[in-house]
Amino acid sequence: MVGTTSAGISVPRIMNVSLDDEQLTLSLEDGRVVSVPLSWYPRLCYGSHQERQRFQIGGAGFGIHWPDLDEDIGVEGILLGKKSMESQASFQQWMEKRKKV
Repeated sequence: MVGTTSAGISVPRIMNVSLDDEQLTLSLEDGRVVSVPLSWYPRLCYGSHQERQRFQIGGAGFGIHWPDLDEDIGVEGILLGKKSMESQASFQQWMEKRKKV
């Protein structure tokens, strides 16, 4: 099943997710494989290997959630080339909380 954005753009579901220290790679139901730099998502960069590997494909297959990192990324944003829009202040607060745990 393919979803449609408000702009009428077709968005395929995520079938598989893989990460390494540099890339987030999605395999999509339409056969495309899309990779983006992990540096686009600071929480993923600063998360441990184990935290990055604990994710859930959700939102009917149109998003990914990392519960340990409180990070959500949608396939639409990736296809549009959108990086994390988290403010520096919010990211710093998140980093401070991690130091206390």
